[in-house]
Amino acid sequence: MDIVGDIIIYIGIVFMFFGVLGIYRFKEFYARLIVSTKIDTVGAFTVIIGVALKHGFSFFSLKLLLLLVLMMIVNPLISNIIAHCAYSSESLLPTGQNSREKEDDA
Repeated sequence: MDIVGDIIIYIGIVFMFFGVLGIYRFKEFYARLIVSTKIDTVGAFTVIIGVALKHGFSFFSLKLLLLLVLMMIVNPLISNIIAHCAYSSESLLPTGQNSREKEDDA
């Protein structure tokens, strides 16, 4: 199980690396928010699963799986709240929109 755990951890690290490159590639706030959410959720998911497999079934693994469940619930919610607040403040509207009034007129 150690080798399988190591492979899954390395996959998660590679995924996080390419996600960080994606953050630098995108210019808009909302695109960067999506990429950072994927890095947090999927990258951390694979790393935590790899560590849990590496340690075998123990109390430590149970705590890791509880942390994983909390992360899978909280990370998308927090990102949604950040995006909603940014959109509501109208400071970071998507490209091509000056205000929500234009959106309502269309």
